[in-house]
Amino acid sequence: MRWFGLGAILFVILAIAEIVVFVLLAKAIGLAWAILIAIVTSAIGLLLLRREGSRGWRRFRTAVAEGRPPGREGVDGAVGLLGAILLLTPGFISDAIGLLLLAPPIRAAARAGARRAAESRISPTVAGQVFGPRFVRARRSPKATVHTDPVSPEPPSPPSSPSSSSGPPPAIEGEIVE
Repeated sequence: MRWFGLGAILFVILAIAEIVVFVLLAKAIGLAWAILIAIVTSAIGLLLLRREGSRGWRRFRTAVAEGRPPGREGVDGAVGLLGAILLLTPGFISDAIGLLLLAPPIRAAARAGARRAAESRISPTVAGQVFGPRFVRARRSPKATVHTDPVSPEPPSPPSSPSSSSGPPPAIEGEIVE
């Protein structure tokens, strides 16, 4: 319920901000031009909604048919749909955010953020099935230095090599870890 109250407050603040921006723009360029721009951006949003929806669904189905995890295509389609929906809704702030979400660099950042948010809320097994294996960058630890103890009569044993140990080999950069 706490999130619902916060969402309602943010919605009211955004609605007030949209009205203020519309009034200021109408004052600057004229009411007719402001209304025309709002209508044109809504029409563009409607066209993009159809395009992004069908393109996202087609890419999602292709990934499933090829046996690839469809998470990337699904998230990319959802980000594109959100951008188109924001363009479709009346208001210049939502139009600006929608246009930004459709720009490739911002869209890639939003896709990465949405993926991280989704992966943090589902189990690693499901995340691997939806988004594919995770690539983990790991570095080998520096070699252990051998210090001799002048009091000890026995020399220290040499450090064990990765090939002679009975445990798993150390992680290598770029290794896929599931």
